[in-house]
Amino acid sequence: MLTVKRVPTLVSNYQEDFLEGNVMGCGRKCLGKCCMPVSVLPLYAFKNDDNEPIENDVQTLPEEEECQMSFLNNLLLGLWEERMSQGLFRYDVTTCETKVIPGRCGFIAQLNEGRHLKKRPTEFCIDKVLQPFDDNKFNFTKVGQEEVLFRFEPSTDYKAHYFSGMRVNSGISPSIVAINVSPIEYGHVLLIPRVLDCLPQRIDRDSFAIALHFAREVADPFFRVGYNSLGAFATINHLHFQAYYLSVPFPVEKAPIQKILARKGLGGAGVIVSKLLNHPVRGFAFEGGNGSTARDLSDAVVNSCISLQNKNIPFNILIAQCGKKIFLLPQCYAEKQALGVVDQELLDTQVNPAVWEISGHIVLKRTKDYNDASEEYAWKLLSEVSLSEERFEEVKGYISEAADLQAEEDENINPEKEIPDSPGPQVASHIPPDCLVLQ
Repeated sequence: MLTVKRVPTLVSNYQEDFLEGNVMGCGRKCLGKCCMPVSVLPLYAFKNDDNEPIENDVQTLPEEEECQMSFLNNLLLGLWEERMSQGLFRYDVTTCETKVIPGRCGFIAQLNEGRHLKKRPTEFCIDKVLQPFDDNKFNFTKVGQEEVLFRFEPSTDYKAHYFSGMRVNSGISPSIVAINVSPIEYGHVLLIPRVLDCLPQRIDRDSFAIALHFAREVADPFFRVGYNSLGAFATINHLHFQAYYLSVPFPVEKAPIQKILARKGLGGAGVIVSKLLNHPVRGFAFEGGNGSTARDLSDAVVNSCISLQNKNIPFNILIAQCGKKIFLLPQCYAEKQALGVVDQELLDTQVNPAVWEISGHIVLKRTKDYNDASEEYAWKLLSEVSLSEERFEEVKGYISEAADLQAEEDENINPEKEIPDSPGPQVASHIPPDCLVLQ
């Protein structure tokens, strides 16, 4: 068994107590089965519209007009800021320095020393993507309800609804949106599907659909949803996604892509899979074709992820563009780290390249590393994460088979072309000035 000493990131204020062995009792209103059936929590019931065409109902940001914020966007930001005013976060993330590293890729560096100060060494098995849930380790049922923003559940009438207080019925395992008490960026939250079912960290069809709906309902191109598998720097083996706002495009969103696989459905609808070009981590971009539905896109991604999980291949996911584009990024950094083949200079930075780092937002824990950050460093770090070309082609074959895709390469792409001006969103007025990235 491969193991590696790792410093866990605290995502809940109760995690530290659990690591110490001082588990608090049920009197504190936790998310466990002892307290949830008698709890009243806000509920956002989302429109369950899997079969509607993707392009018809997802809000995108016009180039020169102010974005019309969705209700859920306003709700999330308001409740998150309320928790900040209550002092529930371990540090003020709006004071963390952030800059775009000069260069053609536009990597983003953040100095976040707060995530490094209160940590404890522990042992993680990093050579198994699929591991059973262990109730003896920290999990999200230990979280206090004051960290919860709202429940996120499908509605029963194909319309979105919000209830400021709704009792959690017995026998229901609600999906929860809670704050990450060690935030990377403004609005950093956790999405925990069916929290009482104690699902291990693995992709399944229903849970991924909830994450995709979350991105679509927030309907803000600055808001991305991420996922880390075990072996790809997930630190808690209890199913969860993360999400936050970033006021500039991720480099992975700007990278040129080349179509390599496709599946056509009825009427020409289908899914297109491309590979990333001019990005240090080899990866796949999934998009819906004309007339395709959220379910079409979700099924292709989920089938691919299940195949990788079963083949013990770690991966990260970034849901971008309000759920219209999904990046699947297989990686091997933890394996290299355990085998002792990663450059010591990179290890000394203590950067764990999870979904945000792989996408180009690199969280640094030392002032020296932040001051010295360069495109050369970022490329060197992320290149260690990437699969080899040969291994990537193997994974491409697994995805093609699992998602029923056929080879359909675009021969007109020049891999050496310059990265174009960003097609991503411009600075959003609803993100506080303190949170904007230094240009």
